[in-house]
Amino acid sequence: MRDPIRRAAQLFADREAVVCGETRRTFAELAERVRRVAGLLESITDPGDRVALWALNSDHYLELFFGIPCAGRAIVPHNTRWAEPELAYATEDAGAKVLICDRDPGALADLVERVIRLDTGEYDELLTSSPEDEPDIAPDTIAGLFYTGGTTGASKGVMLTHANLMANAIHTQLAQPILADDRYLTIAPMFHAAGVYCAAVLPLVGAANVILAGFDPASSLDTIESERITCAIAVPAMLAAMCETQAVSPRDVSSLSWLSHGASPIALEVLRRADDLFGCELIHLYGATELSPLATIFRHEENYLDHARAKSCGQPAPGVDLRILNEDGRDLPVGESGEVAVSGPNVMVGYWNKPEQTEAALVDGSWYLTGDVGFLDDEGYLFLVDRAKDMIVSGGENVYCTEVEDVLYTHPGVLEATVFGIPDEQWGEAVHAVVVPRDGASIDELDLIEHCRGAIAGYKTPKSISFQTDPLPISGPGKVLKRLLREPFWEGHDRAIN
Repeated sequence: MRDPIRRAAQLFADREAVVCGETRRTFAELAERVRRVAGLLESITDPGDRVALWALNSDHYLELFFGIPCAGRAIVPHNTRWAEPELAYATEDAGAKVLICDRDPGALADLVERVIRLDTGEYDELLTSSPEDEPDIAPDTIAGLFYTGGTTGASKGVMLTHANLMANAIHTQLAQPILADDRYLTIAPMFHAAGVYCAAVLPLVGAANVILAGFDPASSLDTIESERITCAIAVPAMLAAMCETQAVSPRDVSSLSWLSHGASPIALEVLRRADDLFGCELIHLYGATELSPLATIFRHEENYLDHARAKSCGQPAPGVDLRILNEDGRDLPVGESGEVAVSGPNVMVGYWNKPEQTEAALVDGSWYLTGDVGFLDDEGYLFLVDRAKDMIVSGGENVYCTEVEDVLYTHPGVLEATVFGIPDEQWGEAVHAVVVPRDGASIDELDLIEHCRGAIAGYKTPKSISFQTDPLPISGPGKVLKRLLREPFWEGHDRAIN
């Protein structure tokens, strides 16, 4: 992660590197601040320590995203939508020594040795007085622990090394080249893989990163117009909202070269509207946090919207290999569906302090089992048809059904509960629960939703709940047959997964 910053400082020192609100910095200035982050952490941590970052998008976030790993420490990005128990779990599980945040840390302050506030000016004061440092970092050093949901309810810290993140940068650049004159708009949250998948590419080529603190469709379009943005990624819910706003109140978006999307299902109608309203290349991306995150890419998707290939998420990025495996781990031929496995230098080294889950996820130590079911056509295009893991993707966020079910079962009126995704025009998928109440229990939908809201993030909380008196349908081995419950909701929808 140090090499892109060092290269940019040498080759593009005076070029604009980052824009955020009124702040504009060159690559020389960004590189200096990254070195000062290393100097600051040298005085309060040891090499290998974990540093949690809980903040909205900003120029500070970008310099910390580079600076913490460049100091030989591991960044632990915290989802700003997590509930307090989720924040505490990730902080404690990672063993974070320092928390850097842009808000009152609350009880999290008791879990770390040091809190540094971005919102009070403390961070800037410390950075100004810190020396510049640039320690040597081995490629296999852990750059960060990126927490993702777990099928058993406990989140897992995905260990990504400097080599992983740099491999993803090279794969991304080979797949969808970014040019020196490009101006990239960061609107996805930077704690999310979608928010930083291009972050290391931009300094490699001297392109500017324009950052919005949070997503708003009108502000995003205004920024595209005023900053002459050429490229951006938007999760489908964001792209749909931008289409709605652009249709009602058009901005000059003629500077756009491409818009990419990924992380959750998208309706073909949204892509058609985006093609009509923005008139630029549309790019479909598929990946996972465990893949740093890029696996496949489908360029010029707009040319295939009336083609069967519109349902594909593209071909493997250069440097990435795909296999389709049956239940015995054997390769399946073209056209047959099985679990998607991915290999390449971008594949994580494992889950933090979870050897059993690591062993289950990595075949032969190098092939990551995605948990997605799909097939390849004769030209290597990947089509996803189902999800093997019990997971919902809502607005680009992963929601693990078991985690939500565990919370529902803590309500005294719940006898049985199951959770699955249903189609949602705005979010791609919405969390839906089916609950069997205990005899004599008096519970309603709002009661259960509020019960969940206090324990898990809002995006994980069920948006709707159905009640039934009959037991949940189960298979011979005793597993809930979610397919039977889910099918009526998805009738007539042919893009249930992307």
